[in-house]
Amino acid sequence: MHNIADNLNRLHRQIQQIADRTGRDADKIQLLAVSKGQPATAIRTAYELGQRHFGENYLQEALEKQRALADLTDICWHFIGPLQSNKTRKVAEQFDWVHSVDRYRVAERLNTQRPATRGPLNVCLQVNIDSEVSKSGIAVAALPTLAEKIIELPHLNLRGLMCIPRSQPDLQRQRIAFAQLAAQLNTLRDSSRLARLDTLSMGMSDDLEAAILEGSTIVRIGTAIFGPRQTPG
Repeated sequence: MHNIADNLNRLHRQIQQIADRTGRDADKIQLLAVSKGQPATAIRTAYELGQRHFGENYLQEALEKQRALADLTDICWHFIGPLQSNKTRKVAEQFDWVHSVDRYRVAERLNTQRPATRGPLNVCLQVNIDSEVSKSGIAVAALPTLAEKIIELPHLNLRGLMCIPRSQPDLQRQRIAFAQLAAQLNTLRDSSRLARLDTLSMGMSDDLEAAILEGSTIVRIGTAIFGPRQTPG
């Protein structure tokens, strides 16, 4: 518990310091604890320290943890991994956010399968900002069309964009991809129907500073909170 507490405190101080440099409100930058490969006990420890938002990449692993932590009624679960069409039902039923929507078919299934009792599912569109063949995500050119279609789905709440850019060795190069994603969000918001988009899910342990400097509202941090993963993946 001591290490997780220290790590969370350090990250919150770091986020505050970066936000102060740019005149941003640190309270509007959500720390998402990426808990893939970590046991439910580690999530519970972070929860007891005040962390509420947790991100999972693998559905079966996440469902097992959700069952073990069912007593934590105000925990907020984010699905951040690649999402196959045959797994959308459980994601629609069990998660509060999905960051990795990149196809209309997936969005349509999430919309149909979302229980009405849970309210709309928050979604981000994953953008392949560097056009890497090895990564998921929609091409930048196709983004406006997909956003306009998804905004029509009543059981989804389109919140914004997510990216996982190519690793870069220094701050200035890291900022380029994040600035491009922020520009895409601003372009989408020029449409009156998309003006309410408010989320940039970008930045991990190695590029946290660059992401916040370019406007990130959700940073996804794993090992810097929990330490090395305890299971492969």
